[in-house]
Amino acid sequence: MARILVTGAAGFIGSHLCEALVGRGDTVWGLDNFDPFYDPAVKRRNLAELVESDRFTFVEGDIRDRAEILDAASNVECIVHLAARAGVRPSIDDPVVYQEVNVGGTLNLLEAARHHRIERFVFASSSSVYGNNAKVPFSETDVVDFPISPYAATKKAGELLAHTYHHLFGIHVMCLRYFTVYGPRQRPDLAIHKFTRLIEAGQPIPMFGDGTMRRDHTYIDDIVAGTVAAMDRCKGYHIYNLGESQPIRLDELITAIEMALGKKAVIQHLPTQPGDVVCTYADVSHARSELGYQPRTPLATGLTRFVEWFHRSMPVSEFPVSRRKAASAFHSVEAPVPDALKRDPSPHLHKS
Repeated sequence: MARILVTGAAGFIGSHLCEALVGRGDTVWGLDNFDPFYDPAVKRRNLAELVESDRFTFVEGDIRDRAEILDAASNVECIVHLAARAGVRPSIDDPVVYQEVNVGGTLNLLEAARHHRIERFVFASSSSVYGNNAKVPFSETDVVDFPISPYAATKKAGELLAHTYHHLFGIHVMCLRYFTVYGPRQRPDLAIHKFTRLIEAGQPIPMFGDGTMRRDHTYIDDIVAGTVAAMDRCKGYHIYNLGESQPIRLDELITAIEMALGKKAVIQHLPTQPGDVVCTYADVSHARSELGYQPRTPLATGLTRFVEWFHRSMPVSEFPVSRRKAASAFHSVEAPVPDALKRDPSPHLHKS
């Protein structure tokens, strides 16, 4: 079994990936800085089960700190680099911090791989690198030289840096272009989570544009399966799309969430936002043939699972009155933060 460093381990994708790796017997070092992009307490709860495992070591640190990264990567065979400053729209407001975290941080991880002679490096890229690509579905061979947000540009830069380190130092690299991942623990600012929360509360949801914008929503279990396959087959330099390959219109997504919740949405119509692409649509034939990747979770099934998780994790006080009694029966409502993670963010290393 492998020794693996996962950055962004307390996040949505990172915590699910760490659980999968620990579950199959790998030894995992999970690094995160609990960035306040959203409530750090949410991220601490993501680690609640992981910190009980003797195969998981939590490292609190920032990928911008080169010394911390060199130390964290000193005893691993593979780096899975998921940590990033996320979000297309916020990157337009603060592009400098996106460059510092997403480009500078990625360079620090690649330097650590070079220094420690770590042969396998998996980099979480994004479908945003395709920009407003007129050709659909998006293929890994498409030209991606025209990003339309600083976030997308930093992900493209990460792919280029990774290729450079592969060429110069022989590091095997897999760049994974994730397409709109959703599921339990999804970031609260992302559409499915945000819409679910607002509809449940009876508040209007923002719909940017005319509702025809399409996204290739991909369930977390399928993303984790594709990522693990890329780790296990990491050889050479490759880029893979990991998506559902079934894009859905924004207005149709809202209808699907209404069906999963059993509640109608109040829609607030707003203009299209800068940086938003018209459509994302993954051609996954390359990942299917070389990684055995096969997305298996239809949107309706994934939304049902997400809504079930959402209701379990909501504090009872936030439920509509009609649902509070039922919600109080859940044993896992608002799971407590593990004692080991109740601390101010400061670099430390501890074994769970």
